[in-house]
Amino acid sequence: MAKSPPPKRTPTKGGPKSAPVKGGRPAGLFTWLAIGLVVVVVVVLVIIKVTGGTTPSTNSTGFQPADPTTVAEVTHVPMSVFNTVGVTSPVALVTPPLVLKGQPALTATSSTGKKLPEVLYIGAEYCPYCAAQRWATIAALGRFGTFTGLGDMTVPSTESPYAGVPTFTFLKATYKSKYLVFKSVEEFTNVVPAGASFYSKLQNPTASEQAIFKKYDSPKFVPGLPKTSAESIPFITIGNRYLVVGASYTPATLANLSRSQIASGLNQPALPVSQAIITSANYQTATFCVITKNQPGSVCNSPGVLAAKKVMGIK
Repeated sequence: MAKSPPPKRTPTKGGPKSAPVKGGRPAGLFTWLAIGLVVVVVVVLVIIKVTGGTTPSTNSTGFQPADPTTVAEVTHVPMSVFNTVGVTSPVALVTPPLVLKGQPALTATSSTGKKLPEVLYIGAEYCPYCAAQRWATIAALGRFGTFTGLGDMTVPSTESPYAGVPTFTFLKATYKSKYLVFKSVEEFTNVVPAGASFYSKLQNPTASEQAIFKKYDSPKFVPGLPKTSAESIPFITIGNRYLVVGASYTPATLANLSRSQIASGLNQPALPVSQAIITSANYQTATFCVITKNQPGSVCNSPGVLAAKKVMGIK
């Protein structure tokens, strides 16, 4: 995860510690549960927390629209793949969303004027953990609606060891669904301007979004999260019923693969990278089904989603 300047964002839960992120942005993995390379049910959470200075609000790389074929491959993964993978990812460990209890529902008004459950994402274009999480979140949201305006994005060279990891940006994305509303904030670009100390500022959360972020991305709601790692990215609240705080699987899973290779491989359930993305997507789908009251039924009652619900103990 990562955080806006002057506040910070940092890595969080499970697994061996990662190398620190270079360029003055401390990052790594907080060990919530001790794990090894074994097939077990574990909690794996990767977040990044950063401190940056004031920089221009432009993205010098420009916006690159995502290839329509690639977007279609990510947002229209065959149901058979979701069901075959279920929540099985033996190579890359995947953590499910956290459960919130007794919190006020998060809703928003859709483009058609209907009040619907809201899914709120806060991240940044440079963030390698956001890069990993977007793949699964886009795949899950593709089961409930349609995206337009997604852009291509790549983790910059300053974010070793995940430099070059391909992903997308929500900067100009629009999402339409009759079941839920998706809102996104990409706080920073993936470019550090000459003479600057941090990435260019891109988008700001609204006051209400910032309040939600500050409240839930904290040790009070994320067990084991150090206070110094509060308000880290990626952050996703799913109707204030579930949280994704940090990447649900390591960005290393995407290393040395092109965007098209990852996308086209999502129809192959035996690929480790596909298993990680689809497992995370099934978990998120299960939580989306809770806030949409199990609509659409064809998705929410599918074997892959039922498997995710069983692991999470939800209906």
